[in-house]
Amino acid sequence: MFFSVFIVTFFTWLILTNSLEPSEVVIGLIVSIVVSTTFTRYYSIKFDWKLPVRILRFVFIYLPVFIWEMIKANLDVAVRVLNPSLPLNPGFVKVKTSLKGKNSKLALANSITLTPGTLTLDVKDEELYIHWVDVKATSEEQKQKHITTKFEKILKKIFE
Repeated sequence: MFFSVFIVTFFTWLILTNSLEPSEVVIGLIVSIVVSTTFTRYYSIKFDWKLPVRILRFVFIYLPVFIWEMIKANLDVAVRVLNPSLPLNPGFVKVKTSLKGKNSKLALANSITLTPGTLTLDVKDEELYIHWVDVKATSEEQKQKHITTKFEKILKKIFE
């Protein structure tokens, strides 16, 4: 992993500086070594041959779904702000996820937080604790259907 991070960092440095002066190249090498060492020590992201497929799935399948859900949530919150007489039922809910990896859970938690009206507060094992501005469900299946299912199916194909 060190080598792949080093190559990406170094070539990014060369492209951004747009210079092949020896001093710039040496500084780029030093910065790339430091960044690569730090990155490989503290992060457990693994680059494999499936990465290009995962990126394509993320861009062409997940992002359109996420953007659509974000638009719907923005409109819902905007209607609630503009019409204060609409009933609100704020509350905290616990939702189970079938995702196993740290990165997939992180992506799910961030997706929930980025859609207005929901905020992921904590992730413990297979459970996400979420503040929901209008709790519309009481059963576990209904909570999952409203909050996580649409993201979870796609994220499982991308990360796991």
